[in-house]
Amino acid sequence: MRTLPALIACCLVMSMASGATDPALTPSAKNPVAGGAKPVESARPSNSGASSSSSSSTTSKTSSSPRLSEREREEQAEADLSAKIAARLAIMRANQAARVAAAAKAKKAAAVVAAAPKVYSNHWSYEGESGPANWGRINPEWAKCSTGNRQSPIDIRDGMKVDLEQITFDYKPSSFNVTDNGHTVQVMVSGGNFITVSNRMYELVQFHFHRPSEERVNGKGYEMVLHMVHKDAEGHLAVIALLLERGKPQPVIQTVWNNLPLEKFDTMAPAVVLDPMDLIPARRDYFTFMGSLTTPPCTEGVLWLVMKEPVQASPAQMALFARLYPLNARPVQPGSGRVIKESN
Repeated sequence: MRTLPALIACCLVMSMASGATDPALTPSAKNPVAGGAKPVESARPSNSGASSSSSSSTTSKTSSSPRLSEREREEQAEADLSAKIAARLAIMRANQAARVAAAAKAKKAAAVVAAAPKVYSNHWSYEGESGPANWGRINPEWAKCSTGNRQSPIDIRDGMKVDLEQITFDYKPSSFNVTDNGHTVQVMVSGGNFITVSNRMYELVQFHFHRPSEERVNGKGYEMVLHMVHKDAEGHLAVIALLLERGKPQPVIQTVWNNLPLEKFDTMAPAVVLDPMDLIPARRDYFTFMGSLTTPPCTEGVLWLVMKEPVQASPAQMALFARLYPLNARPVQPGSGRVIKESN
């Protein structure tokens, strides 16, 4: 619109120029003859006037028509530009809205993923990819299986012989149930069975079996071992290890075998009772050291009490367990300089 004054000025100049060159005016009319001669008058002055008027009207139309056309073109151009700008702004706003929506959706999805608990495998075994060498990589909660420095079992060597206090046993006949948990045969015992050692009382929770024995004594292994797991009021664990060797039948073990479930992961809850005290050897000397659970999560801080005198079990009793679990023992772990004490 700023160019309109200039256009109007141009139109006026053009109008004046066209009046000066109007063909209705003859040269004689515009320029008198030299010497004072009268100019030749038109035979039809009225027509000449009409012609002049017509020419002026035509010139006016000619000069006004481009002005309106130019103005319309400018207005149309402005309208087109405004439409293009509006369309572009609409596209930009739509793209911005889409980006904001996508970012919000991604943030929400990330929040859902972060809030969802990570699921790791809980499957472990004694062989292959899920075997002891890989326990620490299967589940982050089992990292101690690979990184711990007080892992069990160990080869018990160079124990310091001292006057260890006797373990006080307070066991009694108790109800129980037997579970084949896919890793071993485990016996859960009812409450009320305790040991006292180092002025701390632990309650028997369960006992289970491994073949061959996980612990070694000066490099010597045994055919099986029985682990009696205890816990105190603060959650500390103490495990008594009974090394098993071939000999006469063991009555508590036989009671357990008599009540084995028919399927893995099943549990039997018999009406009979067993007395854990019948498992304990007559001689109560022992080795002691700090270690860990021998299965995932390989929790450390476990007090180990390994009885020096082996417990006998019959060959048939040994063979029955071997049919279920021919190999369910973790390999020996590094001693890592831990202190081992033993009874004189």
